[in-house]
Amino acid sequence: MSLLSVDTAPPTADLTTTRAPFLEQAQGRGELFIEQPFHLYSEDNHESWRRLYERMLPRWKQYANDKFLEGIDCLALDPERVPRLEDVNRFLEPLSAFKAKAVTGYVPAYLFFDCLRQREFPTTITIRDKSSLDYLPEPDIFHDIAGHVPMHTHRRFSDVLVRFGEVAKAAARRATTIEDQELRVKIVESNIKAMARFFWFTVEFGLMKGGEHGVCVYGSGLLSSFGEIQHSVESPLVQRYPFQLEWVINQYFEIDQYQPLLFVVDSFAHLFEQVDRLEDWLHDGKLDQVSPGEPLINESDLQSFLDARL
Repeated sequence: MSLLSVDTAPPTADLTTTRAPFLEQAQGRGELFIEQPFHLYSEDNHESWRRLYERMLPRWKQYANDKFLEGIDCLALDPERVPRLEDVNRFLEPLSAFKAKAVTGYVPAYLFFDCLRQREFPTTITIRDKSSLDYLPEPDIFHDIAGHVPMHTHRRFSDVLVRFGEVAKAAARRATTIEDQELRVKIVESNIKAMARFFWFTVEFGLMKGGEHGVCVYGSGLLSSFGEIQHSVESPLVQRYPFQLEWVINQYFEIDQYQPLLFVVDSFAHLFEQVDRLEDWLHDGKLDQVSPGEPLINESDLQSFLDARL
């Protein structure tokens, strides 16, 4: 019998974010994509999931967009236990052909976007500690599965992700036509920065017209945050502007605070149109020198685009 089929974790097993020996060992072997070792989740891990799900459910019903709520129902997530990705995918794939794909940690930018192009969502398998339910600087399985994946059940939104992956591939292909290496690096860094900002202010922290408050949430960073989901919709401290591509690609952001500025799209069709415009702007050179500032582009993200297999 495979260990992966055993449900009961040994006393020392754990998949708590930042202290999971299994992931450290897999990373040491150079593994990025793995099978979810479900037997390693401890009862504390399941308790973290239960608490997170229990307190988020009323806020989803109040602030989330209808397609997200439909997605929660479609996935039949267990409120009491960390989900098995194979169970999630059994419900997800027939709806949008997307599937969650377990990873050991950070996925360099091009590889991440290319996974989206192939309808695969790189999914973190660790879960935050019970003492850190409110904020975690890195993603965990609650953010990825409860925050992102319900949106993937909606075909139009999943097509947005695929389209975004195609833009990333176009950026990498375009870079190969630039002979001057220094200029090539500069342009690729700017392109990645523009795409990262677009992704941040839409897929992660996007608002949409609708709902009892005039806007509702579709961004996964908001959908997985107990405090910020309400703050994003109701707080007078948040600036909410109609989506403007020129603003988005030039707007820096910081990850360790509630977002003071958010953008509102009209619909999922409107969002898809903006990804099309993003690619048009890429080919027109409008992403080649965006404003400086966050996010900073690390070496692995840059190299992933320069080394992309096209």
